[in-house]
Amino acid sequence: MTKSIILLSGGLDSLVSLGLKKEELNISLALTFDYGQKSVAEEIETSKRICEYYNVEHKVIKLDWLKEITMTSLVSSEDVPTGKGLDNLESSAKSVWVPNRNGLFLNIAGSYADSFGYEYILIGANKEEGQTFPDNTQEFIDSINEEFKYSTQIHPQVIAPLINYVKNDIVMLALKHGVPLELTRSCYQSGERHCGVCESCLRLKHALEYNNDTHYIKLLFG
Repeated sequence: MTKSIILLSGGLDSLVSLGLKKEELNISLALTFDYGQKSVAEEIETSKRICEYYNVEHKVIKLDWLKEITMTSLVSSEDVPTGKGLDNLESSAKSVWVPNRNGLFLNIAGSYADSFGYEYILIGANKEEGQTFPDNTQEFIDSINEEFKYSTQIHPQVIAPLINYVKNDIVMLALKHGVPLELTRSCYQSGERHCGVCESCLRLKHALEYNNDTHYIKLLFG
């Protein structure tokens, strides 16, 4: 029987990917990574709740060494960039870059797949973030799949269910398919609620506004 792994941060994209493909691909393991990011406690707790909701095994992988070599604002004492719009995404992307993050995460998942027979690995890469993050593109995913032909014995396939969608479409899909958006945590900051002003929050809020969803805007942003 097919079984799959998902990279789960608890954010919009990984939550929706799980919700859409849980049954079809028998997603039975979720990996959440602790690399010292500011929102790590919230990501772990959110991912735990999502896994309980979908009845998926949850593992947290600690990467202390990645924290030590990440100098950008997602991890360091530098402030996460904020703004009132999405007009300076290239600069914002550089300021939250984590060295080889998705490449590393997928290779760790590849090791689990190779040891325990998982045929698919899901990642929440999408078209919108692919415009500023090159490790969110189909080309990147294709290169990892090519690598796995040589670095694994079972050759798991990396899949990004949202690779052709922007955030507006992702929220639309979530609402259409009943994905529990109340469980998501899409903020770069720590804290009880979404900050509402970091890049990740702005993307989510804009997509909710596009879909005229005042319920989740109020619930997630107050």
